[in-house]
Amino acid sequence: MMHRKHFLQVLGSLCLSGAAVAQSAEKQLPLSSSLPEELAKALKSRQPLVVMISLYGCPWCKMVRENYLAPMHVREGLAVVQIDMQSPRPTQTPAGASTTHGAMVREWGVKLAPTLLFLGPGGREVAERLPGGSSDFYGAYLDERLSQARRAILQ
Repeated sequence: MMHRKHFLQVLGSLCLSGAAVAQSAEKQLPLSSSLPEELAKALKSRQPLVVMISLYGCPWCKMVRENYLAPMHVREGLAVVQIDMQSPRPTQTPAGASTTHGAMVREWGVKLAPTLLFLGPGGREVAERLPGGSSDFYGAYLDERLSQARRAILQ
């Protein structure tokens, strides 16, 4: 039988390893804390803000994040943030109102993870949303949406 002290040590270790996993995911793509600030920074660089709606534990989200968005974020400086579908984490709407990740997802009417949104001036969507991640042509769809969004930003 496990003693209480040993149980608490094991539980503490599990919590710390879970925190490390969460921090690792955050390092790959930043989590949104202020959409107006994140959007302003993207637009200053003459780029749309790519918002990835994700869900913890979603394998397609992981694939899109690790194989497409995180490398583009590092290599090309792609302006991208993550919003977790079910998170109570605070952020701000593009208009500056306080909200949470989960509430923002509901406001946008997103039901599928991953879904990518491409935001431009005023927080409006400047390209068609890209839902899902299980296509052989995902990279081409992403490139098409990014081109469309970038054209809209430059007009």
